Amino acid sequence: GAGALRARRAVARGASRPVSMTVAADTCIQFVKGTNESSVPDVKLTRSKDGTNGTAFFWFSEPDVFEATELEGEITGMFLIDQEGELSTVDVNAKFLNGKPQGIEATYVMKSTNEWNRFMRFMERYAEDNGLGFAAKK
Repeated sequence: GAGALRARRAVARGASRPVSMTVAADTCIQFVKGTNESSVPDVKLTRSKDGTNGTAFFWFSEPDVFEATELEGEITGMFLIDQEGELSTVDVNAKFLNGKPQGIEATYVMKSTNEWNRFMRFMERYAEDNGLGFAAKK
């Protein structure tokens, strides 16, 4: 139909770019810019009663970033990347036990309803891309 025709025309116009680039970017989390973290975190959310602010607590058990012997950079924060752009926090801590890295803890603070909604859109996409479920606490 007309939708398919429009899509074909758009691809033809942008023919100099690889076709995969016309598709929305995958949702990912990075600790080192350009390197996706494949370990899926445990995420706990808290939100104020009036809904104006909230906090997301991330726990990554045995993240890839510990396995990488040749990192392209250092951990400067946690970057949540999706089709809308990037959310980030510098509140990131590695946890060690007997000198061995156990995991990474990161905290993302939302100071407004808009920031909360934006974060939830990221989490919905991330959950969908990684086959995760969401369970509300009773």
